[in-house]
Amino acid sequence: MIAFKNKTALVTGAGQGIGFEICRQLAAAGAIVFLNDIDEQLAISSAKKIQQEGGNCIPCAGDSGNQAFIKSMVAQTVAQSGSLDVVIANAGITLSGDFFTYPPESLYSVLHTNIGGTFILAQAAANQMKTQAAGGSLLFMSSVTGHQAHKNLAAYGMTKAALEMLARNLVIEVSPHKINVNTIAPGATLTERTTGDADYEKTWSRITPLGRPANVQDIASAALFLVSDNAKHITGQSLIIDGGWTAVSPSPF
Repeated sequence: MIAFKNKTALVTGAGQGIGFEICRQLAAAGAIVFLNDIDEQLAISSAKKIQQEGGNCIPCAGDSGNQAFIKSMVAQTVAQSGSLDVVIANAGITLSGDFFTYPPESLYSVLHTNIGGTFILAQAAANQMKTQAAGGSLLFMSSVTGHQAHKNLAAYGMTKAALEMLARNLVIEVSPHKINVNTIAPGATLTERTTGDADYEKTWSRITPLGRPANVQDIASAALFLVSDNAKHITGQSLIIDGGWTAVSPSPF
């Protein structure tokens, strides 16, 4: 049993999908959870769902790619709960497109949110965690696209590979303060977004060695382990959760 009693967790981009399930599992395990999403109504309604299950979940709406908001969000979390023990940088955007015609504005948007937002959040969180006797845990959301090429996802895959290097580099910076930092790299996962594609589950079930894409519980369970006390000696690592897809890498196209 992984327990988070008396711990405070902040998860970005968590109004639905993987982020929401991470929040739900953290709250069920006893954490005070701050659920961030850029959509205010979604943040409120998603936090309410967790509250109705008996979890302690507080909505925190805003753009997790915005530097000023990130800093105020971290400050608000600490002011309301007294500490910040777990931070999961789950927020990210995917803007696909052909490399030869990929617009610069799309590139800079992906860089801004996926890399910039994660970096600033990690910085703000670590500055708080280093003041705490117990330190804390950071977790970044990478992707199998940071390990294997996907058509039309050059910019997105680049940012996800960068996050894994960020985690490795931060080991040097944060380890003296009892902070560990890791990434998870999900493969094909059934979420509200992907289930809108009628062929998604069928295609990924066919090309995934374990015979199905992941569900959000698969990803969230791994995330909880890596930010738990059971994993405090694991740092600078990336865990791929893809049913074996990267071992063989057949194209979905």
